[in-house]
Amino acid sequence: MRAALLVAMLALPMVSQAGSALAVDMGCYSCHGAYPRGEALGFGQLAGKYAGLKGDASAEQKRVDKWRQGEWLEHIDAHERLSPETARALFHWLVEGAK
Repeated sequence: MRAALLVAMLALPMVSQAGSALAVDMGCYSCHGAYPRGEALGFGQLAGKYAGLKGDASAEQKRVDKWRQGEWLEHIDAHERLSPETARALFHWLVEGAK
């Protein structure tokens, strides 16, 4: 049990680095970076907005699906082009605090 906890604690920085690197690779910082574009929220704001989903994989997945499908008057091409795996990884990074 302690070994599993230790492995999980050591993996957390790697997950957040992977999320940040993935956000760079996907161009997310273009809209959500230090100076958000248009009505886009910054990563800190998004992390705060989705923090309540932490630990609820089902709720995360529902939001990821909605994110990728777009909404009636809110289609974001960059979100809709993400693969399911990439969208899930990025969204989970946000839920975990986007650090």
